[in-house]
Amino acid sequence: MRLKVRHTTHYRYSSPGRYAIQRLRLTARDNAAQRVHGWSIEAPGMEEAASYTDGFGNITHLVTQTQPSETLTIVAEGHVETSDTGGIVGRPEEMANPAVFLRTTPVTEPSPGIRKLARSIEGEERLAVLHEVMAAIHEHMSFDTDATHAGTNAAEAFATGYGVCQDYSHIFCAAARVIGIPARYVTGYLHLDDEAPAVAHHAWAEAFLPDLGWVGFDVANGICPTERYVRLACGLDAAAAAPIVGLHRLAGEETLCVDVVVEQQQQ
Repeated sequence: MRLKVRHTTHYRYSSPGRYAIQRLRLTARDNAAQRVHGWSIEAPGMEEAASYTDGFGNITHLVTQTQPSETLTIVAEGHVETSDTGGIVGRPEEMANPAVFLRTTPVTEPSPGIRKLARSIEGEERLAVLHEVMAAIHEHMSFDTDATHAGTNAAEAFATGYGVCQDYSHIFCAAARVIGIPARYVTGYLHLDDEAPAVAHHAWAEAFLPDLGWVGFDVANGICPTERYVRLACGLDAAAAAPIVGLHRLAGEETLCVDVVVEQQQQ
C-alpha cells in the first residue's frame, strides 16, 4: 500500500517568545514493513537544523527560532510504501542494545495487577505469549479519550480499565518487561479507511524476539500492525518517543493544534 502522510503541528502563544528550540522526531525510516519514497519537514530554522540519528534509531533534528513570533508551524509529510509483515519490522540499524528496553520508566512501572497479568500467561513460545498478553490487556481495557491524560502512567490506567493508545502501549511495555522481554513505545500513523483520508496519529508497542527482531503490537486495536501503519519513532515510553519536544522562552500561554492526514495513493 502506498500512503501519503501530512502531519501539521501549529503553536500559538499569548505573547511573542524570544527563543524557541524544538527536537523533532518526525522522519520515517525504512524497515522490513515500509519503504520511504520521499520525506520532508518544513519549520522555521529547518535549513540550519542540526541532524543526527539517536541511539534508538530515530532520525532527529534540532531546530531553533530566534525571531520573536506568536506562532510556530511545523509540517512533516512524505510518501511511504508499506506491506503486511505480521508486525515484524526486523532489526533496523540502531546503536541501543535491545536489553536497554527492559528498563522501566515512571510511566511504565508495573503495578501488582500488571505483574499478575503478565505472569499468568504461560508458554515457551515467546511470540504466542506476547499475543496473549496483548489480548489480555485489550480485553481488560476500554478505550476512552476522556479517562486519562498525557501524564497518566500504566498502573493508573490499568487500575481504572480505561485509556487511549498511549495507555495501552505503556501497559504492554510494562507487562512484557516483567517477563523479561524487551519492549518499547512506538509513534506513527494509521490509515483507517479505504475511501477517504483518515486522521490518525497513533501509538503502539514493539517487543524484541531474537529470531524475528522487533515485532509490533497495536494493543488498542488488538492486532499487529499491517500495511495501514507507518512507523515514525520509538523510545522507552511516550515522552522518549514524542515526535516534537520543545521550549519557547517567554512566549506566554501556549495553544496547540495538531492535524494528521493519512491517505492511500495510487500505486
